[in-house]
Amino acid sequence: MINSLRTPDDRFQDLPGYNFQPHYVRDLRGYEGLRAHYLDEGDRDASEVFLCLHGEPTWSYLYRKMIPVFAASGARVIAPDLLGFGKSDKPIDEGTYHFEFHRNYLIALIEKLDLNNVTLVCQDWGGLLGLTLPQSMPDRFERLLIMNTGLLQPVTDGAFIEWKNDLLMPEDLQPDAFMRKYAPTLSAEEARAYAAPFPSSRYQAGVRKFPKMVADPDPACLQHSAAAMEFWRQWNGQSFMAIGMQDKMLGPQVMNFMRTVIRNCPEPFEIADAGHFVQEFGEQVATKALASFAAAQG
Repeated sequence: MINSLRTPDDRFQDLPGYNFQPHYVRDLRGYEGLRAHYLDEGDRDASEVFLCLHGEPTWSYLYRKMIPVFAASGARVIAPDLLGFGKSDKPIDEGTYHFEFHRNYLIALIEKLDLNNVTLVCQDWGGLLGLTLPQSMPDRFERLLIMNTGLLQPVTDGAFIEWKNDLLMPEDLQPDAFMRKYAPTLSAEEARAYAAPFPSSRYQAGVRKFPKMVADPDPACLQHSAAAMEFWRQWNGQSFMAIGMQDKMLGPQVMNFMRTVIRNCPEPFEIADAGHFVQEFGEQVATKALASFAAAQG
């Protein structure tokens, strides 16, 4: 049994823009005893599914502006909270969190919900993890919407060091202040919503582990990432790329490289005012992506 904490429900009351019903799964293979949360919006019988994966230190709140657009198109929209984040349970021991812990959780959830005809929507760790999923279940994925992310390799540049220090140097990270630094368009209420899952530092083990995993990736992580690189070079599905141009860490340079990796990736949608958290401009990104996918289908 993994020792974990559960954020009290009252922390999630009256969050701006987040009027979605929670869904929980408690019996995922390999994660028995942990309660995992996901959003399930739109038509559950729809032929198309948008799988929206968050990163660090966010949760499904990140997709509040994109979910309604995808759902209005007639699709089903799934937005999970990684274990350690959002409304999902939070193992206390940092050692619990490793690349395959998160990756296998996402695979188990996809299989549990039997998701098919999936558009992978990913950013930050949602991409570092999510971009390695289709190689293990290629028949389930049809499209890709990628924003400010990549495939994992050791990183030591200045922008990442600043990001890492902002997460790890404080004894008690204040996620709302962190988010307002990297997403300055947020209101104070929205920033507090991002902090809702973390009443104290005891709930932040998963948050603290992610930057360490970038600085020193484990061999399994590098192996999955290398295999994913080859997968995307042979990709036959549709793709759409949006770039937050103000992001110094995973912005234009990284994304233009990823465009050379993803076969037949079209010209990116560049958002001049967006930083790392591109989803804060999510309504226009989702609208542009749907139009691009529709045009590609003829």
